[in-house]
Amino acid sequence: MNKDILKNILEPTVFEENRLPAHSDHKLFANRNELIKGESSLYYNLNGIWKFDYSINPDSTPDGFELLSFDCKNWEDIRVPAHIQMEGYDRPHYANVAYPWDGRQELKSGQSPTDFNPVASYVKYFTLPESFTGKDIILRMEGVESAAAVWLNGHYIGYCEDSFTPSEFDLSKYIVNGENKLAIQVAKWCSGSWLEDQDFFRFSGIFRDICLYAKPKCHLQDIGVKQIFENKNLDKVKLDISLTLSQSAKVKLRLYDAFDMTLKSNEFRCFFDETVVTELVKDQVSGENNIFLEINNPKLWSAEIPNLYTLYIEIYDGDNLLEVTSVKIGIRLFEKNSANIMTVNGKRIVFAGVDRHDFSSKSGRAISYAEVKKDIVTMKENNINAIRTSHYPNCSALYELCDIYGIYLMDECNLESHGSWDGLLSGVSDYDMVVPGDKKEWLPLLLDRANSMYMRDRNHSSILIWSCGNESYGGSDIYEMSEFFRKKDSSRLVHYEGVFNDRRYNDTSDIESRMYAKVSDVKEFLKTHRDKPFIECEYTHAMGNSCGGMQLYTELAWEEELFQGGFIWDYIDQSITGKDPFGNDTQYYGGDFDDSPTDYNFSGNGIVYGGDRDISPKIQAVRYNYRPVDLKMDFDKDLLYVHNRNLFRDLNDYKFVIYIKKFGKTLYERSFYLKGEGLSKTEHSLNIKEKAGKLFDIYGDELVIGVKAVFNIETLYNLGEVSFTEVVLREGNKAYDALFSKFDDNIICDTILCENKPYKLTMGVVNFGIKGDNFEALFSQNFGGLVSYRYAGKELLKAIPRPNFWRPPTDNDFGNNMPFRYSKWKTASLYATTKVPREDSTYWPAFRPVIKEYDTYVSVTYKYALPECSDELTVEYEVFGDGSIKINMDYKSETGQYDLPEFGTMFKLKPEYENISWYGAGPMETYSDRLPGAKIDLFEGKVADQLAKYLSPQESGNKSHVRFAKITDKKGRGLIVAGNCINVSALCYTPSEIEEARHDFELPPVTKTVLRVNLAQMGIGGDDTWGAPTLEDYLIRGKGTLKFNFVIKGI
Repeated sequence: MNKDILKNILEPTVFEENRLPAHSDHKLFANRNELIKGESSLYYNLNGIWKFDYSINPDSTPDGFELLSFDCKNWEDIRVPAHIQMEGYDRPHYANVAYPWDGRQELKSGQSPTDFNPVASYVKYFTLPESFTGKDIILRMEGVESAAAVWLNGHYIGYCEDSFTPSEFDLSKYIVNGENKLAIQVAKWCSGSWLEDQDFFRFSGIFRDICLYAKPKCHLQDIGVKQIFENKNLDKVKLDISLTLSQSAKVKLRLYDAFDMTLKSNEFRCFFDETVVTELVKDQVSGENNIFLEINNPKLWSAEIPNLYTLYIEIYDGDNLLEVTSVKIGIRLFEKNSANIMTVNGKRIVFAGVDRHDFSSKSGRAISYAEVKKDIVTMKENNINAIRTSHYPNCSALYELCDIYGIYLMDECNLESHGSWDGLLSGVSDYDMVVPGDKKEWLPLLLDRANSMYMRDRNHSSILIWSCGNESYGGSDIYEMSEFFRKKDSSRLVHYEGVFNDRRYNDTSDIESRMYAKVSDVKEFLKTHRDKPFIECEYTHAMGNSCGGMQLYTELAWEEELFQGGFIWDYIDQSITGKDPFGNDTQYYGGDFDDSPTDYNFSGNGIVYGGDRDISPKIQAVRYNYRPVDLKMDFDKDLLYVHNRNLFRDLNDYKFVIYIKKFGKTLYERSFYLKGEGLSKTEHSLNIKEKAGKLFDIYGDELVIGVKAVFNIETLYNLGEVSFTEVVLREGNKAYDALFSKFDDNIICDTILCENKPYKLTMGVVNFGIKGDNFEALFSQNFGGLVSYRYAGKELLKAIPRPNFWRPPTDNDFGNNMPFRYSKWKTASLYATTKVPREDSTYWPAFRPVIKEYDTYVSVTYKYALPECSDELTVEYEVFGDGSIKINMDYKSETGQYDLPEFGTMFKLKPEYENISWYGAGPMETYSDRLPGAKIDLFEGKVADQLAKYLSPQESGNKSHVRFAKITDKKGRGLIVAGNCINVSALCYTPSEIEEARHDFELPPVTKTVLRVNLAQMGIGGDDTWGAPTLEDYLIRGKGTLKFNFVIKGI
């Protein structure tokens, strides 16, 4: 590598050479028709195949490769944009906090690795179109990680850092007619990489679009649009439009009326079809010019109703049209009011947000427009209204789509130095390692990054907050960044969570921001600190099977006015798609690429999966907790309470549907409409109580009565049902919340169970059997349980059902050391026995089954010994003549107290029983602390699909509040399970098999269906994944005896 370039890489004070000033992200077109089509003749696309050379460090790069005399045409090919690690060079490397070189090369802060620091040398041969002749030619690189030097035809052009904002260079001086040679050399790490220690895969290369554009001598360099509301009056807005020109020119502006581009009726609507609100033709001078336009009674922009005006601009040299462009403008007023509450257009905002990495499992951070759009559509369909661009400016497409679809943005600067100060907190290193801290040599670089983000993104109305960065401790440098944003932009607030660690510069942030603060901590803090609004910039750590207890945070936002929501960590699993040993697609994570130091699957924190970006079961709770309309039913009073949590949408934008169901079948349904402005709380008569009572008299057992709110406006995304409320009606016309579970012992089922039919008991030497109506059950004297259950001539069991106390640990369980703390319950599940040692060192059943005959059933009771303790467990089978078997479990701890992960029975069935249907909570998996969003209904699916695609296999697929479930083969034969709001799980694997696998392909071949039937399972947690336990309310912990019963029967 050129010595001067190498010096740049090693020096924090050098972060650019000859780079052009940052500017707005407006696109240029030669005329109006090009703009309408979105195809510009002013750009020359350099995406595609480049020539490529890979070097492991700067010293081993090809000398003089940039020269015309150096022939690179026989080099390897590489795709651009792409990370070199996704193209077969170097390796993907995932790390959370530790710098990638930590422990491999001893470096002080600001120093770059030299022994191993891969360098990518790119060459592109190209010939410009004739239309570019006579114009200045600008190279634009949207994103290069992490430092790049540029040459054209052997001439040095410039140097840049900052991986996540554009860099531009003027090539005009050295461009030639005919073939040109563009050479770019990219180092994986530079001194600036100390500020790019984000929790992500460590990639490098040209990973965003790269192009040339032709700039006429008279050129629109930059556009800035500010909105001025005098006295905060929303009835009139003045637009302060700043146009920066390279030379004097005539400018024509037209402001076209606003409309909501997400409405289905506007799908093919062009802004040129709209009314011209105002227009202007004016000669402008070289440099910055300010033009003021006024709009009376503007149509306001919000995430709910994203009305966008279009500012259309033409640049002329005399009568010669040179350039046209347009800017979308959403009129909105965002501020912190006198009560220190954040408001949008005068209304208190609650962020129902997610943190989002620019990430694709197929291409890393070289993300496609289609993938970004799918993210935005998925968010809109699941009531998410805000994104924090963690922890760097995302690709430009995101901002455009957030303006159009209506998503609030916290735009975060490319800054994280977590690894530089983590050792300070643990006492391993001192403050000298911390960057940027108070070190003035870093300040110009920080301000440059802040300016690059600000200039590119400032015209996007979706951005409400500028964020200085993430997890970079504190200090004067970051405070100066915050002051930069305030001086540049008074229409937005400034955020930085890190002041929590360094309160010397508390005014760095206009918002009190925390990560993973407990609900109790938030409440306690706000008792005495009322000077700032409070948000959780990261909360509900969604790693694996998580998001338990999220509702405690979201409800607090509607109880405490200064707590204004938060951002789930995070949106998508960062995993990389590859082939498993059997040739199937799978997801890989840290450590799978011989990458170290690594944090393994800690990148798997998404509410959507990697791969094809499909939603995970966690989104069921997210969607409900972020509901824009809150519904509560009081059946006894026949009333519906409605809290319209929208700021601006009236309830008349929704259709409300009341329904009555039994076992999934709709008995009654009626639609109605309501009115209620944003943030209103109203009550409405349902007139349903009498109807429900009559239906209950006819159908009995249990009825589900619900009201759902359905968005009644057609949009480009499928919003559909946004909220619901349900109650269940039981004996005596008594209504309960649908997710209530403490009913009496009456079992509700669509099949008659435990009928009084004759049976026959046959005693043998080792076994004894019970026969009845179309069934045969065989019990063992020696092996402690039900060894065979045949129904209609078919065997259902593969093994004796066993008491089970264990679940496959979740990522949160591993984080809080649950497998160690509860390890005796895994042992108990594996080795509970009816055998005890004899004096001759043999084992033989000490607990012979107790057999009792009754008029309608036979009782068979086994007593189990549990390893590592003297706890008592008895399991009783009550076998009825119709083939029903009621299983009663009684557990008593030797201490009189119990605390266990799960309590129930595990069955191994034959694999042909591959279907599951259940009447209970669904449709997605549910847990005691992640119930919100679940309905009581009849659901069905394949057993093979019940294990969620979490990045590492773990507990999943649980069904709670189950009244009955059926496990069947293709012909509908199998087993029914019924109980009083029990938990049921049907998977292809045992808990131990799931626990042993770190990837889906490590699971064993499918040879069985594993049915777990439980009284309860501890909650999954989610406050964080590095120590936070499951909340007390969701543990199986108490005093006395645990009792559980349920019924099985063949079908």
